[in-house]
Amino acid sequence: MRLRRLIGYLKPHWKSLLGATACAAVVSLLTASYAWMIKPIIDEIFIKNRWGLLFWIIPAIVGVGVTKGGFNYLRSYLMRYVGNRAIAAIRNDLFQKLIRMPIGFFSHQRTGGLMSLIVNDAGMIQQVIATVIRDLFQQSLTMLVLVGVLFYLNWGLALVSILVVPLSYYPMARIGKRIRRIAHSGQEKIAELTTLLEETLSGIRLIKAFGSEPFETERFRQKNQEYFQKTMKTTRLSELVPGIMEGAGAVAAALIIGVGAHEVRMGRMTPGGFFSFLGASWLLYAPVRHLAATSTVIQQAIAAIDRIFWMLDQPSERISDQGKRALKPVEREIRFERVSFYYDGMGEAALREIDLTVKTGEVVALVGSSGSGKTTLMNLLLRFYDPTDGVIRIDGVDLRDVTLESLRKQIGLVAQETILFDDTVARNIAYGLEKIGPARIMEAARAAYAHEFILRLPGGYDTMIGERGVRLSGGQRQRLAIARAILRDSPILILDEATSSLDSESEMYIQKALSNLLKNRTTFVIAHRLSTVQNAARIVVIEQGRIVETGRHPELLQRGGIYKKLYQLQFREQYAETP
Repeated sequence: MRLRRLIGYLKPHWKSLLGATACAAVVSLLTASYAWMIKPIIDEIFIKNRWGLLFWIIPAIVGVGVTKGGFNYLRSYLMRYVGNRAIAAIRNDLFQKLIRMPIGFFSHQRTGGLMSLIVNDAGMIQQVIATVIRDLFQQSLTMLVLVGVLFYLNWGLALVSILVVPLSYYPMARIGKRIRRIAHSGQEKIAELTTLLEETLSGIRLIKAFGSEPFETERFRQKNQEYFQKTMKTTRLSELVPGIMEGAGAVAAALIIGVGAHEVRMGRMTPGGFFSFLGASWLLYAPVRHLAATSTVIQQAIAAIDRIFWMLDQPSERISDQGKRALKPVEREIRFERVSFYYDGMGEAALREIDLTVKTGEVVALVGSSGSGKTTLMNLLLRFYDPTDGVIRIDGVDLRDVTLESLRKQIGLVAQETILFDDTVARNIAYGLEKIGPARIMEAARAAYAHEFILRLPGGYDTMIGERGVRLSGGQRQRLAIARAILRDSPILILDEATSSLDSESEMYIQKALSNLLKNRTTFVIAHRLSTVQNAARIVVIEQGRIVETGRHPELLQRGGIYKKLYQLQFREQYAETP
């Protein structure tokens, strides 16, 4: 099954494979010709004194060597080409699978482990395809041709010489199985090491702020030591293979010399024939040794192959998407009907029987303490998850009946954690959109009050902002994210703590912009800072997964419920001055 799937990545390049196989056949024949030429050299030249044959034997040896080198280069190049193309296709499939996995999948997987799949595991398969399979073709063909030469020269002696093969097979098989088990564990260790490295580099500021360099260094050292131990276990086993082959070769050589000398003595074999046989046997030892070493590499790669195909077999978000129709732009309302939701493995509901109707163009603020369910509700609207119970409808259409692509095209998102890429300012604002002119990008930036600070950057809109926008302040990053959502111009907008990273001055500008930007757009504003939602058309208070209060800011204060308590906690001094 593994081999069949792996071959599937090689099939598109069958012409190159065929060419490599033909070159391997030529190289194998030329290798065997060396052994073949030993017989006339000894029997005809040295014993019969036919020295004139040197005039064609010497050029023949040179010609064979040069020709073999040329075909060997072409064979190696073609196999590496096929291997690199195949591994590129595997990496593309892995990446495509990863970005199409549902959000819930990533909550159970380590980022470093997934990175290790594409980098380390795929690299192991690359070695198998580009090198091992290349040698597998070449050495197998060479071995077959040389075995044919042995049987042609003396079939009885050939049978004697290959008696050692079954003797070495059993220990080799045992070693291979152990290597496969250890290699699987080793791949897990390198995934852990990658995860730790990713976490360390991502949190380098916190590590330095807390002076935790010694702690992190020791943590990395321990993980690195564990990987080293697994690697050395594999090394100890794999290095047994040359020793076994050396012993088997010595036994074979002893048998050949003993039986062959007897054959020459009895006149059933010429000295030239014997040395030709001995030369072919010696040449045969190299491909047998290569194939034995190749088997150990393959055993190590099987663990990587299993992990990669496991990933490729996971059901993606697109596969689970049962939507058959495209969602039209929202015209009337978004309705949550008795929506409940449980996260996998959690016994307590994140949302409980949510009933909420939001009219087109309405600005609704969702407030509540951390973990109350505000963001979860918006995750259901985006269909990052589907409700455990109940239904969400847009203009009466169940979201599960529409395609994910058409749904998400209608929703703009500014998340609490600003996601920017190591690219230019302009490309970050226009992310996900094609053929957007500079004028529209600048217009969106002005609306988000980002245009002025962008012009102050060294390259303006062409400035590279670094990984995750590290060269910008938190407020600047957030305003770029808001500009991105503005440019997308989706009829539904989700602002998830969109002003949480802004200073007071920037927040003031954003609040001014929102009064114009949110016109004729259905907007959900999630915020802990209640100052950002006081002007919302409606405030929905969520606690412990339930809607407990709904109304405008003054109404909710007058009721004296949970919203008022939240307000008092955040604005104690201001509230004390309020008559």
